[in-house]
Amino acid sequence: MKTRISVIGQGYVGLPLAVAAAEAGFLVTGIDIDETKVKSIQNGISLIEDVSSERLSKQINLGRYTASRDFSVVSDSNLILICVPTPLNLEQKPDLSYVLNSICEISKYLKQNTLVILESTVEPGTTRNIVLPAILRESNLNIDQVELAFSPERIDPSNKIWSLENTPKIVSGINDKSRKRALEFYSKFIKTVISCDSPEIAETAKLLENSFRLINISFINEISIFCDILGIDIHKVIAAAKTKPYGFMAFFPSLGAGGHCIPVDPIYLVNKSHEIGAPSNLIELAYKINKEMPRYFVNKAEEKIGMLRGKKVLVVGVSYKPNVADTRDTPVKHLIKELENKGALVSWHDDLVKEWKGEKSVTLSNNYDLAILATPHAYIDLTKLGDVPILNPRGSI
Repeated sequence: MKTRISVIGQGYVGLPLAVAAAEAGFLVTGIDIDETKVKSIQNGISLIEDVSSERLSKQINLGRYTASRDFSVVSDSNLILICVPTPLNLEQKPDLSYVLNSICEISKYLKQNTLVILESTVEPGTTRNIVLPAILRESNLNIDQVELAFSPERIDPSNKIWSLENTPKIVSGINDKSRKRALEFYSKFIKTVISCDSPEIAETAKLLENSFRLINISFINEISIFCDILGIDIHKVIAAAKTKPYGFMAFFPSLGAGGHCIPVDPIYLVNKSHEIGAPSNLIELAYKINKEMPRYFVNKAEEKIGMLRGKKVLVVGVSYKPNVADTRDTPVKHLIKELENKGALVSWHDDLVKEWKGEKSVTLSNNYDLAILATPHAYIDLTKLGDVPILNPRGSI
């Protein structure tokens, strides 16, 4: 008899996981509260780059995957995976509402011997001290009947080298049985699965990974400013440093880090640091530097073409990284706001995003005073800009 699983959340994390599990032979139901998304998936139309519609449709046609908004289907599941957002609230504090709402819904139908795996990024201690008590409170199970694991997602949209299947996966559980069941599950379709001694270790490891990236992205952006003032090419500096075979990892300048992980996850670590009285000065400084990068490039725009008031500025690419349509926490949002604060008449072009914040992508043309290459998608043909001056935050123009 095939194992039935439910995956809560069918976005950039949940849909690839659900489809990979279906391809491994599991019977999968993807659950999402977004009616439009569910209808699209039911029709075999994928809304994310990492899962083609053909790949999705194949699993639907084989009867291995279906999408639903009905949480009651988890009553037939042997495993339930939670892959929902964990953003920041308006006070820039961790927001666990999506996780807790999911726990509340699944707990109504949760049975003994059903393994629950949390993949959403959380503070250390959340799985054991918040999620477990919520399950006990909302379900009819006692602590000896609950099986709960934590395995943080490692998804990098549009990465052509590292996919869900070949990216090492860390796994932990509130007890040995939960951990071993999670290890067995992921091993069916992920090449390397690594056991952690506790959920707290795995939770902290996830935050370390993305805090490391934030710090180094912010650092290389400061070095880029330094090189700009000196009049040397930051990319040639990085290329020279990369020749060292140990102790160096290349990061590259940009408008700043965006997306669902790097601008958010480190704040979960900072929040926990404040709670327990541990230092987090370096992370907080990196976060500040990252937030200031759009303003720096607005100042560079003024250096390039003079006062921006009344000038027509085209922002090229608005997603948070090249070759994806994801605009979550994109630094371009702050860039456009700063440009408009200076009186610029701002338009944007991004044929992957198409529509954003109530506006539509414009075509590339020479009808602008300045173009800022915020997100260089592979399809973009800059020759269509003609003689429009270009400002490239990545430092190659």
